[in-house]
Amino acid sequence: MIFGCALDTGNLGVSALGYSVLYGLGQRLPEAKLTSFDHSPGIRAGEVGGVAYEQLGAYRTRRIYAPHSHAAIGAALRLGLPLSPAAERIRNADAILDISGGDSFTDLYGPERLKAIAWPKLMAMRMGKPLILLPQTYGPFRSSTSRELAARICRGTAAAWARDEKSFGVLRDLLGDAFDPERHRSGVDVAFLLPTQRPVAPSGDRLQEWLKTRNEAEPLVGLNISGLLYNDPDGARSRYGFIADYRELCRRLVSRLAADGARVVLTPHVVSPTGHYESDIEASEHLAASLPAAVAARVTVAPAFLDPREVKWLIGQYDWFCGTRMHSTIAGLSSGVPTATTSYSDKAQGVFESCGAGDAVVDPRRLGTDQALDGLHSLFHDRRELAGTLHSRLPSVLKAAEERMDAIAACICRPPTGGAG
Repeated sequence: MIFGCALDTGNLGVSALGYSVLYGLGQRLPEAKLTSFDHSPGIRAGEVGGVAYEQLGAYRTRRIYAPHSHAAIGAALRLGLPLSPAAERIRNADAILDISGGDSFTDLYGPERLKAIAWPKLMAMRMGKPLILLPQTYGPFRSSTSRELAARICRGTAAAWARDEKSFGVLRDLLGDAFDPERHRSGVDVAFLLPTQRPVAPSGDRLQEWLKTRNEAEPLVGLNISGLLYNDPDGARSRYGFIADYRELCRRLVSRLAADGARVVLTPHVVSPTGHYESDIEASEHLAASLPAAVAARVTVAPAFLDPREVKWLIGQYDWFCGTRMHSTIAGLSSGVPTATTSYSDKAQGVFESCGAGDAVVDPRRLGTDQALDGLHSLFHDRRELAGTLHSRLPSVLKAAEERMDAIAACICRPPTGGAG
Protein backbone atom coordinates (compact mmCIF):
# COMPACT_ATOMS: atom_id res chain seq x y z
CA MET A 1 0.00 0.00 0.00
CA ILE A 2 1.57 3.27 -1.14
CA PHE A 3 0.60 6.74 0.09
CA GLY A 4 1.84 10.21 -0.76
CA CYS A 5 2.52 9.90 -4.49
CA ALA A 6 -0.90 10.05 -6.14
CA LEU A 7 -0.94 9.89 -9.92
CA ASP A 8 -3.95 12.21 -10.33
CA THR A 9 -2.77 15.56 -8.92
CA GLY A 10 -1.56 17.34 -12.08
CA ASN A 11 1.80 17.79 -10.34
CA LEU A 12 4.08 15.68 -12.52
CA GLY A 13 6.76 15.67 -9.83
CA VAL A 14 4.45 13.80 -7.47
CA SER A 15 3.39 11.50 -10.33
CA ALA A 16 7.05 10.86 -11.12
CA LEU A 17 7.54 9.60 -7.57
CA GLY A 18 4.49 7.37 -7.88
CA TYR A 19 5.47 5.79 -11.18
CA SER A 20 9.06 5.33 -10.01
CA VAL A 21 8.00 3.54 -6.80
CA LEU A 22 5.50 1.31 -8.59
CA TYR A 23 7.95 0.45 -11.37
CA GLY A 24 10.87 -0.12 -9.02
CA LEU A 25 8.95 -2.34 -6.61
CA GLY A 26 7.13 -4.21 -9.36
CA GLN A 27 10.44 -5.18 -10.94
CA ARG A 28 11.72 -6.54 -7.66
CA LEU A 29 8.50 -8.02 -6.27
CA PRO A 30 6.63 -9.29 -9.35
CA GLU A 31 4.08 -11.18 -7.26
CA ALA A 32 3.22 -8.20 -5.06
CA LYS A 33 -0.21 -6.61 -5.27
CA LEU A 34 0.56 -2.90 -5.43
CA THR A 35 -2.04 -0.28 -4.54
CA SER A 36 -1.46 3.45 -4.88
CA PHE A 37 -3.86 5.67 -2.96
CA ASP A 38 -4.97 8.89 -4.66
CA HIS A 39 -7.69 11.56 -4.73
CA SER A 40 -10.27 9.94 -7.01
CA PRO A 41 -13.12 7.64 -5.96
CA GLY A 42 -13.31 4.00 -7.00
CA ILE A 43 -10.79 1.30 -7.90
CA ARG A 44 -8.88 1.70 -11.16
CA ALA A 45 -6.29 -0.52 -12.83
CA GLY A 46 -3.01 0.85 -14.15
CA GLU A 47 0.29 -0.26 -15.65
CA VAL A 48 3.80 1.19 -15.86
CA GLY A 49 6.63 -0.55 -17.70
CA GLY A 50 4.80 -3.87 -17.56
CA VAL A 51 4.07 -3.54 -13.83
CA ALA A 52 0.37 -3.77 -12.95
CA TYR A 53 -1.09 -1.85 -10.03
CA GLU A 54 -4.38 -0.49 -8.75
CA GLN A 55 -5.35 3.03 -7.76
CA LEU A 56 -7.81 3.61 -4.97
CA GLY A 57 -9.21 6.79 -3.44
CA ALA A 58 -8.28 7.74 0.14
CA TYR A 59 -8.36 11.44 0.94
CA ARG A 60 -9.71 14.17 3.20
CA THR A 61 -13.16 15.37 2.17
CA ARG A 62 -16.17 17.00 3.80
CA ARG A 63 -18.20 14.03 2.56
CA ILE A 64 -17.10 12.06 5.59
CA TYR A 65 -19.47 9.18 4.86
CA ALA A 66 -17.96 8.53 1.42
CA PRO A 67 -16.06 5.20 1.50
CA HIS A 68 -12.90 6.93 0.26
CA SER A 69 -12.84 9.62 2.98
CA HIS A 70 -10.24 9.48 5.72
CA ALA A 71 -13.05 9.60 8.26
CA ALA A 72 -14.91 6.61 6.80
CA ILE A 73 -11.73 4.59 6.32
CA GLY A 74 -10.69 5.25 9.91
CA ALA A 75 -14.13 4.27 11.25
CA ALA A 76 -14.16 1.06 9.19
CA LEU A 77 -10.73 0.11 10.52
CA ARG A 78 -11.66 0.84 14.14
CA LEU A 79 -14.95 -1.06 13.96
CA GLY A 80 -13.66 -3.91 11.80
CA LEU A 81 -16.53 -3.44 9.34
CA PRO A 82 -16.40 -3.86 5.53
CA LEU A 83 -17.53 -0.28 4.89
CA SER A 84 -14.65 0.83 2.69
CA PRO A 85 -12.56 -0.86 -0.03
CA ALA A 86 -9.59 1.23 1.07
CA ALA A 87 -9.96 0.01 4.65
CA GLU A 88 -10.04 -3.59 3.46
CA ARG A 89 -6.81 -3.10 1.50
CA ILE A 90 -5.13 -1.50 4.47
CA ARG A 91 -6.36 -4.21 6.86
CA ASN A 92 -4.82 -6.89 4.63
CA ALA A 93 -1.61 -5.01 3.80
CA ASP A 94 1.80 -6.50 4.52
CA ALA A 95 3.35 -3.01 4.68
CA ILE A 96 2.38 0.66 4.32
CA LEU A 97 4.76 2.82 2.28
CA ASP A 98 4.59 6.61 2.40
CA ILE A 99 6.56 9.30 0.56
CA SER A 100 4.66 12.48 1.59
CA GLY A 101 4.69 13.94 -1.91
CA GLY A 102 8.47 14.07 -1.63
CA ASP A 103 8.64 17.26 0.40
CA SER A 104 5.34 17.70 2.27
CA PHE A 105 6.28 16.15 5.64
CA THR A 106 6.53 19.64 7.11
CA ASP A 107 4.29 22.29 8.66
CA LEU A 108 5.32 24.95 6.11
CA TYR A 109 2.05 24.42 4.24
CA GLY A 110 -0.15 24.78 7.31
CA PRO A 111 -1.61 22.49 9.97
CA GLU A 112 -4.38 21.04 7.78
CA ARG A 113 -1.91 19.92 5.16
CA LEU A 114 0.28 18.32 7.84
CA LYS A 115 -2.76 16.47 9.23
CA ALA A 116 -3.47 15.01 5.79
CA ILE A 117 0.19 14.01 5.36
CA ALA A 118 0.35 12.44 8.84
CA TRP A 119 -2.93 10.53 8.58
CA PRO A 120 -1.73 7.41 6.69
CA LYS A 121 1.38 7.19 8.86
CA LEU A 122 -0.59 7.33 12.12
CA MET A 123 -3.17 4.94 10.72
CA ALA A 124 -0.45 2.39 9.86
CA MET A 125 0.96 2.67 13.38
CA ARG A 126 -2.48 2.20 14.98
CA MET A 127 -3.08 -0.88 12.83
CA GLY A 128 0.32 -2.33 13.73
CA LYS A 129 1.37 -2.37 10.07
CA PRO A 130 5.06 -1.95 9.18
CA LEU A 131 5.44 1.70 8.14
CA ILE A 132 8.20 2.42 5.63
CA LEU A 133 8.97 6.06 4.86
CA LEU A 134 10.39 6.23 1.35
CA PRO A 135 13.19 8.70 0.43
CA GLN A 136 11.79 12.16 1.17
CA THR A 137 12.46 15.50 2.82
CA TYR A 138 11.85 15.84 6.56
CA GLY A 139 10.86 19.25 7.90
CA PRO A 140 11.27 21.99 8.56
CA PHE A 141 8.93 21.96 11.54
CA ARG A 142 8.33 25.43 12.91
CA SER A 143 6.09 24.55 15.86
CA SER A 144 6.93 22.26 18.76
CA THR A 145 3.61 20.43 18.27
CA SER A 146 4.45 19.60 14.66
CA ARG A 147 7.93 18.51 15.59
CA GLU A 148 6.66 16.22 18.36
CA LEU A 149 4.19 14.63 15.92
CA ALA A 150 6.92 14.07 13.33
CA ALA A 151 9.27 12.59 15.94
CA ARG A 152 6.57 10.17 17.14
CA ILE A 153 5.92 9.03 13.58
CA CYS A 154 9.60 8.59 12.74
CA ARG A 155 10.18 6.59 15.92
CA GLY A 156 7.31 4.28 14.96
CA THR A 157 8.62 3.34 11.52
CA ALA A 158 9.94 -0.01 10.43
CA ALA A 159 12.37 1.87 8.18
CA ALA A 160 12.86 5.43 6.95
CA TRP A 161 14.95 7.01 4.22
CA ALA A 162 15.85 10.65 3.64
CA ARG A 163 16.55 11.73 0.08
CA ASP A 164 19.60 13.87 0.80
CA GLU A 165 22.19 14.32 3.52
CA LYS A 166 20.72 17.53 4.93
CA SER A 167 17.32 15.91 5.38
CA PHE A 168 18.99 12.84 6.83
CA GLY A 169 20.36 15.10 9.55
CA VAL A 170 16.81 16.28 10.33
CA LEU A 171 15.61 12.67 10.47
CA ARG A 172 18.42 11.71 12.88
CA ASP A 173 17.57 14.68 15.07
CA LEU A 174 13.88 13.72 15.16
CA LEU A 175 14.76 10.16 16.12
CA GLY A 176 17.17 11.07 18.90
CA ASP A 177 18.27 7.97 20.80
CA ALA A 178 15.90 5.85 18.65
CA PHE A 179 18.16 6.29 15.63
CA ASP A 180 19.17 2.93 14.16
CA PRO A 181 21.53 2.90 11.15
CA GLU A 182 19.98 -0.38 10.03
CA ARG A 183 16.51 1.17 9.77
CA HIS A 184 17.19 4.85 9.17
CA ARG A 185 19.24 5.74 6.10
CA SER A 186 20.08 8.38 3.56
CA GLY A 187 18.94 7.66 0.03
CA VAL A 188 18.41 9.07 -3.45
CA ASP A 189 15.23 10.58 -4.84
CA VAL A 190 13.32 7.68 -6.40
CA ALA A 191 12.46 9.78 -9.48
CA PHE A 192 15.99 9.15 -10.74
CA LEU A 193 14.62 5.71 -11.68
CA LEU A 194 11.60 7.01 -13.62
CA PRO A 195 11.45 5.32 -17.04
CA THR A 196 10.84 7.43 -20.14
CA GLN A 197 8.04 7.10 -22.66
CA ARG A 198 7.96 8.80 -26.05
CA PRO A 199 4.81 10.94 -26.26
CA VAL A 200 2.00 9.59 -28.40
CA ALA A 201 0.13 12.89 -28.54
CA PRO A 202 1.21 15.54 -31.08
CA SER A 203 3.87 17.85 -29.71
CA GLY A 204 3.15 20.97 -31.76
CA ASP A 205 4.35 21.85 -35.26
CA ARG A 206 7.21 24.10 -34.16
CA LEU A 207 8.49 21.69 -31.51
CA GLN A 208 8.27 18.71 -33.89
CA GLU A 209 10.30 20.62 -36.46
CA TRP A 210 12.91 21.61 -33.89
CA LEU A 211 13.26 18.03 -32.66
CA LYS A 212 13.87 16.88 -36.24
CA THR A 213 16.39 19.62 -37.08
CA ARG A 214 18.54 19.81 -33.94
CA ASN A 215 21.96 21.36 -34.61
CA GLU A 216 24.84 22.85 -32.64
CA ALA A 217 24.28 26.35 -34.01
CA GLU A 218 20.75 26.42 -32.61
CA PRO A 219 20.81 24.45 -29.34
CA LEU A 220 17.47 23.16 -28.14
CA VAL A 221 16.87 24.53 -24.63
CA GLY A 222 14.11 23.71 -22.16
CA LEU A 223 12.88 26.03 -19.43
CA ASN A 224 10.42 25.08 -16.70
CA ILE A 225 8.60 28.12 -15.34
CA SER A 226 6.92 27.61 -11.96
CA GLY A 227 3.35 28.85 -11.99
CA LEU A 228 3.44 29.02 -8.20
CA LEU A 229 6.02 31.81 -8.45
CA TYR A 230 5.28 33.39 -11.82
CA ASN A 231 1.52 33.74 -11.31
CA ASP A 232 1.97 35.35 -7.89
CA PRO A 233 5.08 37.56 -8.02
CA ASP A 234 4.14 39.39 -4.82
CA GLY A 235 3.87 36.06 -3.01
CA ALA A 236 7.29 35.04 -4.32
CA ARG A 237 8.75 38.09 -2.61
CA SER A 238 6.78 38.00 0.63
CA ARG A 239 6.33 34.26 1.18
CA TYR A 240 9.66 32.98 -0.07
CA GLY A 241 11.86 36.02 0.43
CA PHE A 242 12.86 36.55 -3.21
CA ILE A 243 15.32 39.29 -3.95
CA ALA A 244 15.19 38.63 -7.69
CA ASP A 245 12.09 39.46 -9.73
CA TYR A 246 11.12 35.97 -10.93
CA ARG A 247 8.99 37.13 -13.86
CA GLU A 248 11.64 39.51 -15.07
CA LEU A 249 14.34 36.87 -14.64
CA CYS A 250 12.41 34.38 -16.79
CA ARG A 251 11.66 36.94 -19.49
CA ARG A 252 15.24 38.19 -19.72
CA LEU A 253 16.70 34.69 -19.66
CA VAL A 254 14.53 33.66 -22.61
CA SER A 255 15.59 36.81 -24.48
CA ARG A 256 19.29 36.15 -23.86
CA LEU A 257 19.04 32.53 -24.92
CA ALA A 258 17.18 33.50 -28.09
CA ALA A 259 19.86 36.12 -28.85
CA ASP A 260 22.45 33.35 -28.52
CA GLY A 261 20.65 31.39 -31.24
CA ALA A 262 18.88 28.91 -28.96
CA ARG A 263 15.45 27.48 -29.61
CA VAL A 264 13.58 27.68 -26.31
CA VAL A 265 10.86 25.25 -25.21
CA LEU A 266 8.83 26.35 -22.17
CA THR A 267 8.10 23.04 -20.44
CA PRO A 268 5.25 22.82 -17.88
CA HIS A 269 5.64 20.34 -15.01
CA VAL A 270 2.49 21.18 -13.05
CA VAL A 271 -0.49 20.93 -15.38
CA SER A 272 -3.20 22.44 -13.19
CA PRO A 273 -6.26 23.81 -15.03
CA THR A 274 -6.09 27.31 -16.46
CA GLY A 275 -6.83 29.81 -13.72
CA HIS A 276 -5.25 27.72 -10.99
CA TYR A 277 -2.55 29.67 -9.17
CA GLU A 278 0.01 26.86 -9.58
CA SER A 279 -0.45 26.31 -13.31
CA ASP A 280 2.88 26.11 -15.15
CA ILE A 281 0.92 26.10 -18.41
CA GLU A 282 -0.64 29.47 -17.71
CA ALA A 283 2.71 30.92 -16.63
CA SER A 284 4.44 29.61 -19.77
CA GLU A 285 1.75 30.92 -22.10
CA HIS A 286 1.74 34.32 -20.40
CA LEU A 287 5.52 34.57 -20.71
CA ALA A 288 5.48 33.54 -24.37
CA ALA A 289 2.79 36.12 -25.17
CA SER A 290 4.78 38.90 -23.47
CA LEU A 291 7.87 38.48 -25.66
CA PRO A 292 8.81 40.73 -28.60
CA ALA A 293 8.11 39.15 -31.99
CA ALA A 294 11.78 38.48 -32.77
CA VAL A 295 12.22 36.56 -29.51
CA ALA A 296 8.84 34.83 -29.67
CA ALA A 297 9.81 33.34 -33.04
CA ARG A 298 12.42 31.28 -31.20
CA VAL A 299 10.11 30.17 -28.36
CA THR A 300 7.35 27.58 -28.07
CA VAL A 301 5.31 26.10 -25.24
CA ALA A 302 5.43 22.31 -24.89
CA PRO A 303 2.10 20.47 -24.71
CA ALA A 304 0.63 19.80 -21.29
CA PHE A 305 1.61 16.15 -21.06
CA LEU A 306 -0.15 14.39 -18.18
CA ASP A 307 2.43 11.62 -17.87
CA PRO A 308 5.79 12.47 -16.26
CA ARG A 309 7.48 9.76 -18.35
CA GLU A 310 6.60 11.69 -21.50
CA VAL A 311 7.89 14.97 -20.11
CA LYS A 312 11.11 13.23 -19.05
CA TRP A 313 11.53 11.92 -22.60
CA LEU A 314 11.15 15.46 -23.94
CA ILE A 315 13.56 16.95 -21.41
CA GLY A 316 16.04 14.25 -22.42
CA GLN A 317 16.13 15.73 -25.95
CA TYR A 318 17.36 19.14 -24.80
CA ASP A 319 20.91 20.42 -25.08
CA TRP A 320 20.45 22.38 -21.85
CA PHE A 321 17.62 22.55 -19.33
CA CYS A 322 16.77 24.95 -16.52
CA GLY A 323 13.87 24.19 -14.21
CA THR A 324 12.31 25.64 -11.10
CA ARG A 325 10.19 22.59 -10.22
CA MET A 326 12.67 20.20 -8.62
CA HIS A 327 11.43 17.04 -10.28
CA SER A 328 11.66 18.65 -13.69
CA THR A 329 15.37 19.09 -12.98
CA ILE A 330 15.68 15.49 -11.76
CA ALA A 331 14.28 14.45 -15.15
CA GLY A 332 17.11 16.41 -16.76
CA LEU A 333 19.90 15.27 -14.45
CA SER A 334 18.89 11.62 -14.59
CA SER A 335 18.85 11.82 -18.42
CA GLY A 336 22.39 13.20 -18.51
CA VAL A 337 21.22 16.61 -19.77
CA PRO A 338 23.26 19.55 -18.44
CA THR A 339 20.74 21.05 -16.05
CA ALA A 340 20.48 24.16 -13.90
CA THR A 341 17.82 25.24 -11.45
CA THR A 342 16.31 28.47 -10.23
CA SER A 343 15.62 27.12 -6.78
CA TYR A 344 14.09 28.79 -3.74
CA SER A 345 14.40 25.71 -1.52
CA ASP A 346 17.46 24.13 0.05
CA LYS A 347 16.22 20.69 -1.04
CA ALA A 348 17.60 21.19 -4.56
CA GLN A 349 21.17 21.76 -3.38
CA GLY A 350 21.63 18.22 -2.06
CA VAL A 351 20.20 16.67 -5.23
CA PHE A 352 22.47 18.69 -7.49
CA GLU A 353 25.52 18.11 -5.31
CA SER A 354 24.97 14.36 -5.52
CA CYS A 355 25.41 14.69 -9.30
CA GLY A 356 28.46 16.95 -9.08
CA ALA A 357 26.33 19.92 -10.16
CA GLY A 358 26.12 21.93 -6.94
CA ASP A 359 27.25 25.10 -8.73
CA ALA A 360 24.25 24.86 -11.08
CA VAL A 361 21.84 25.99 -8.33
CA VAL A 362 20.83 29.65 -8.63
CA ASP A 363 18.90 30.94 -5.62
CA PRO A 364 16.69 34.04 -6.16
CA ARG A 365 16.42 34.46 -2.37
CA ARG A 366 20.12 35.33 -2.27
CA LEU A 367 20.71 36.89 -5.67
CA GLY A 368 19.22 39.92 -7.39
CA THR A 369 17.71 39.67 -10.85
CA ASP A 370 20.90 40.70 -12.69
CA GLN A 371 23.10 38.31 -10.67
CA ALA A 372 20.71 35.39 -11.13
CA LEU A 373 20.43 36.09 -14.84
CA ASP A 374 24.20 36.25 -15.29
CA GLY A 375 24.59 33.02 -13.32
CA LEU A 376 22.08 31.10 -15.44
CA HIS A 377 23.44 32.51 -18.67
CA SER A 378 26.94 31.45 -17.68
CA LEU A 379 25.70 27.95 -16.88
CA PHE A 380 24.16 27.74 -20.36
CA HIS A 381 27.52 28.57 -21.94
CA ASP A 382 29.30 26.07 -19.65
CA ARG A 383 26.82 23.28 -20.46
CA ARG A 384 29.38 21.01 -22.14
CA GLU A 385 31.53 20.98 -19.01
CA LEU A 386 28.54 20.01 -16.88
CA ALA A 387 27.56 17.34 -19.41
CA GLY A 388 31.00 15.78 -18.91
CA THR A 389 30.59 15.87 -15.12
CA LEU A 390 27.19 14.19 -15.35
CA HIS A 391 28.59 11.55 -17.68
CA SER A 392 31.11 10.55 -15.01
CA ARG A 393 28.89 10.95 -11.92
CA LEU A 394 25.47 9.78 -13.05
CA PRO A 395 26.21 6.02 -13.14
CA SER A 396 27.04 6.01 -9.43
CA VAL A 397 23.90 8.03 -8.59
CA LEU A 398 21.67 5.67 -10.56
CA LYS A 399 23.37 2.68 -8.97
CA ALA A 400 22.72 4.14 -5.51
CA ALA A 401 19.06 4.69 -6.42
CA GLU A 402 18.77 1.07 -7.56
CA GLU A 403 20.42 -0.16 -4.35
CA ARG A 404 18.02 1.89 -2.22
CA MET A 405 15.08 0.41 -4.09
CA ASP A 406 16.54 -3.07 -3.48
CA ALA A 407 16.71 -2.28 0.23
CA ILE A 408 13.12 -0.98 0.28
CA ALA A 409 11.89 -4.15 -1.42
CA ALA A 410 13.81 -6.22 1.15
CA CYS A 411 12.12 -4.29 3.97
CA ILE A 412 8.71 -5.16 2.56
CA CYS A 413 9.61 -8.84 2.50
CA ARG A 414 11.30 -8.80 5.91
CA PRO A 415 10.27 -5.59 7.69
CA PRO A 416 12.57 -4.69 10.60
CA THR A 417 11.00 -4.26 14.01
CA GLY A 418 9.65 -0.74 14.32
CA GLY A 419 10.02 1.61 17.23
CA ALA A 420 7.40 2.42 19.78
CA GLY A 421 4.51 4.44 18.49
